[in-house]
Formats: sequence, structure tokens, C-alpha cells
Amino acid sequence: MGWSNPFKEVASSKPLFLTIYAAVIIGILVSSFYVFSAVFSSSGSFSSVTFSTSASPDAGPTPLDRPSNFSHIKEAGAVPEPTSRPQSKLLKPIWEVPPPGSKMPPLKSFQLTKELVQQRVKDNVVVVTFGNFAFMDFILTWVKHLTDMGVDNLLVGAMDTKLLEALYWKGIPVFDMGSHMSTIDVGWGSPTFHKMGREKVILIDSILPYGFELLMCDTDMVWLKDPLPYLARFPEADVLTSTDQVTPTVVDDRLDVWQQTGAAYNIGIFHWRPTESSKKLAREWKELLLADDKIWDQNGFNEIVRRQLGPSVDEDSGLVYAYDGNLKLGLLPASIFCSGHTYFVQAIYQQLRLEPYAVHTTFQYAGTEGKRHRLREAKVFYDPPEYYDSPGGFLTFKPSIPKSLLLDGEHNIESHFTLINYQMKQIRTALAIASLLNRTLVIPPLWCRLDRLWFGHPGVLVGTLTRQPFICPLDHVFEVNVMLKEFPEEELGPKINFREYSFLENPLLPQQVKESWLDVHLCQEGSQGCQVSNSTSRAGVLKFPKRGTEETFKSIFSSFKDVKVIQFSSMQDAFLGFADKKREEKFRNRMKRYVGIWCCVEDHTPGHIYYDMYWDEKPGWKPIPPQTPDEDHPPL
Repeated sequence: MGWSNPFKEVASSKPLFLTIYAAVIIGILVSSFYVFSAVFSSSGSFSSVTFSTSASPDAGPTPLDRPSNFSHIKEAGAVPEPTSRPQSKLLKPIWEVPPPGSKMPPLKSFQLTKELVQQRVKDNVVVVTFGNFAFMDFILTWVKHLTDMGVDNLLVGAMDTKLLEALYWKGIPVFDMGSHMSTIDVGWGSPTFHKMGREKVILIDSILPYGFELLMCDTDMVWLKDPLPYLARFPEADVLTSTDQVTPTVVDDRLDVWQQTGAAYNIGIFHWRPTESSKKLAREWKELLLADDKIWDQNGFNEIVRRQLGPSVDEDSGLVYAYDGNLKLGLLPASIFCSGHTYFVQAIYQQLRLEPYAVHTTFQYAGTEGKRHRLREAKVFYDPPEYYDSPGGFLTFKPSIPKSLLLDGEHNIESHFTLINYQMKQIRTALAIASLLNRTLVIPPLWCRLDRLWFGHPGVLVGTLTRQPFICPLDHVFEVNVMLKEFPEEELGPKINFREYSFLENPLLPQQVKESWLDVHLCQEGSQGCQVSNSTSRAGVLKFPKRGTEETFKSIFSSFKDVKVIQFSSMQDAFLGFADKKREEKFRNRMKRYVGIWCCVEDHTPGHIYYDMYWDEKPGWKPIPPQTPDEDHPPL
């Protein structure tokens, strides 16, 4: 395990002049060597300094392409063991679990104090997030990304004791926020959600007087690149904040142009320096929210900070005077400190050939489940090993979309729905087959022609870099939260598990899954070699006739129950339906709940249009908004 040579750093920090005094300088450096040696000897030898990020004393480093379960509390979930990185000699290594047989320290030892924060500070900076147990997997993902890039000056605030204990036993620095909050997901916009926002402001107001720089983050974001060097480029900034800007104002890694940034400042990612102006802002923000529990924390922040905006601090930095005229504010570029729109929809960083620092799961649908699914699609979420090796195996297919549906003609509502409906019908068939064979469906990439928002728009937002068509997040069309919900089996049939489109490309996928694969080529019955058989070709391809019955599927694929991945060449006309009419009806009732809306047509109220999983059974079906209040409901 490597570590940085402290003597090299000391020497390189002093200019060495090639003068006649070289011998004197060398003598000084040699003396320094013995001084440093004495210092280290007094606190223990180098061999006593622990740099390991192993999850347990007997666990060696595990590469990212091999998942490892180091969960102490099983229900908390697990993430792959962190990639080994040198830890700072001044900070206790993260992921170093307490010794076997040790007891949980008293709760009061986790109280937020300057001394507790000081233990995690490096270069006077601490990176903080907070949450409740419902976000345990998000927090583990957040921590792992930071530690993998060598950032260990981090701290997690626990809003309930269940999370605090779970993090402690995983070796993650944690403090008690004293919130006594529910351990379940609170939901955006709920009273408890607003309480979480107030806790954030109270936390900032508490830490800034300690004199440390604070990089404050929501748990539903992921760090993709070490942000600390970037933030250090703006030492004069009191506050650096992310935004909801969707149109780029710069094409490189400079701060966004404040005069051109009209979107809200997003408090999911922001950096505070402990200046008088920032401390004054934090105090006033806290007082505003505590005086009125109806104010959303982000709206309150925007209201106060924008009270005065301008002029620019100087010509070059991109900073602007804000708030009281003294606060120096910088807007982190939305192209690399990404929102859910600039990352998942526009992929601005790709188009501008930039490296993103972060992605925050905003501009999304389907609640917390939608956030988790988006991070999984991007292969930046860490799940326990069992997620990557489902007992019944996996099923997937090639959507085989005709070029005309994808590229020809105008990009409008009609062409968008024609494209979506073609894919939706195949996904519907695949879900039925997955249910029949008790397999987990890996849903292919979903292509869209139009963006989805909360308001009327012309298809894509003017000024954005949204390409048409584009691979859209699953939650643009499907109700991911509903698909994951537990329903009574007697009403909607068995639950159908599914995975994100990038699943089979994830480096955490076990080798035994990658190597156990069957390709199924749908063919027209009667054509050469197309017959009901479980015999495969020399290339390992199984020819399977279209319009297969339930009995045929069961009889043929029972021979391949041990194969981990079965991939169909298409789902067009693959399955005739369930033989049991009751099961078919339950499946249909489930499917009708799986799709949502497209939003929204301009100059029409309401402007949304419902997707219909069974559009093909309704002659003359057209994508139009509800024309009367009685029509404003999901398709029957």
C-alpha cells in the first residue's frame, strides 16, 4: 500500500538554489530528517500507521469488479468493499470497523462538537451529508465514492439512532443530529421533508463558527471526481453553490456566468467558508426558516441570497457580490456539477468533453426509487452482491427499433408516442415472459424523442443541449416506484423484478453471471431450422418460434433454468399470453399501473398525456391530453 513521503513534500516545498550555499541547505534538510524522525518515533513507527481501507481486519482489498459483502447490519444493505487508497495519517481510516466484541459507545459521545468535527478535518475542510436510515444505501454510496478518490475528511449526520449505529459498525464517521426522526422515507414536500431542510440550516449554522470550511451535500447525490481542488481555485468565495440551470453559460470548467443564470440556486451541493458574511447568512437563513415552517429551505436561501446580486467581484473569478453586498458568491457550473437534467437527459459534460464532478438526482420522477434507479442506470450506485445475481436468473432482449421510428420525420408528440409505444409493447411482453419463467427482466435502453418536465414546453427546452432522440431515464415513462411496490398477489399476480438497462455492463456483475448466457433468436415457424426444440446451434443460439404459448415456454426453457442470462433477439410477437385467464387478468391489472404520463402540451390545461400500456388494443388511439375532467385518469 503506497503512502506519500513526508520528507519529499518538505523538501519540494522549499526552493533549492544551486548556489555555493548548497552544502548548508543539504545540512538543514538532513537535520530536518532527524527532527521528523524523532517526531514520528515519539508517536509510533511508520509501521504502526494504518492506511488500510479494508472492511474488516481479515479482508483484503477487493477490486471494483468483484462485489464483497461487508455489512455488519444485514438489513442496512451492503456495498462493494472500497478500493484501497492511502488514508491521511492524521485521520482515522474510514471503513475500519470496530474490533470484534466491542460495545456501542454511549450516544452522548456522538454529539456534534468542534472536537468531533476536528477529527475529520483536513486542510481545514470537512465534507458533510446527513439523512435517516431510509437513505442508508445512498449514504454508503456517497461515502464509497469519496473514499475511492482519496477523500476521507468526511462526516455523516444521523437523524435516527438506527442509522447512527449502522454507520458506526461499518467504520463510517458519524455524529448524532438529535433529530429523533422516523427511519422511513419521508417523501419530497412532506412536513418531515421540510424538517430535514431545517436540520441542514441548523447544521451549517453550528459548524461554521468552528472555523472549518464546509462542503455540504444531500445524500441523493454522488461525487464522481474529487471536488476539493476545484473549490480551492476560488479562495475568495464565501459560498459556492450548485444551481438548477439547464442551459449552459460556459463551455469549460469556469463558474457559471451569474448574469445568465436565472434558475434557482440548488442547496444540494454547496461549499461554505467560515467568513463573517457566510456566518451572518447562515444565521439569518436559520432564523427565517424557524420563524415560518411553511418556507422551503431552498426558497428561503434563494430569497435571502438574491436580495442583492451584483456587481461582479472582479473581471476574472466569476464571483459576484450577493446577499448583503459583502458576501462573495460563486455558481458551480451545471455542466460538471450536474443536476438530474444536465447529467441524465442532456449529458452536457459528454457533449462538451468535460469531466463531471458530481450528479444530483433532481429533475426526476418516481420519488426515491426513481433516484436510486437513475444512479443505477449510470452505474454509480452500489448495491449488495445479491442484487447482481438473482436466484432465478435474468431475461433481456434487443428492442430492434426500426430506424424510421427513431430518426425519420419531425420530433413531435405523435412521433414520440409512436416510438415509445413500440418499445412499451415489447417491454410488456418481456415482463410477461419474465414473470412466467420467474426471471428478473433487464429492461433495454428506452429511447425518447421528447423531454418530460412539469410544465408545458415545445418538446425540448430552448437553449439546452438535449439531443433528439436520446436515451431517457426509465422514470420518464414508467412509474418505477409502482413497479417496485409490493401488491397483493391475489389482485395483481406475482411481483416482477427488473433491473436497469446498464446492468449487464456493470463491472460489479459477477463473472459467473457474465459467462452463463443463452441467445434466443425468434424465428417464423416453418422457416429453416425454426422449430420447438431445446437444441442450440454450435454458436450457442437457440431458435425459438414466434407466438409461443405458455406451455411451450415452460417446456423449452426449463432445460435452461441454470443459465444466468437469456437474451431474446426481439419481443415482437414472442408470447401469446397466459393460458390461465385469471392470471392474465391479474397481469393486465399490474401492467396498467406501470406507466405514467408525458408532460406537457403548451397552452392546454391539463397538458399531460397518459401513456397506455394497452394502446394497441384500442383502435384509433391518439396521444392527446384529457379533454374533460372525467377523462383525467390513467387508462382503464
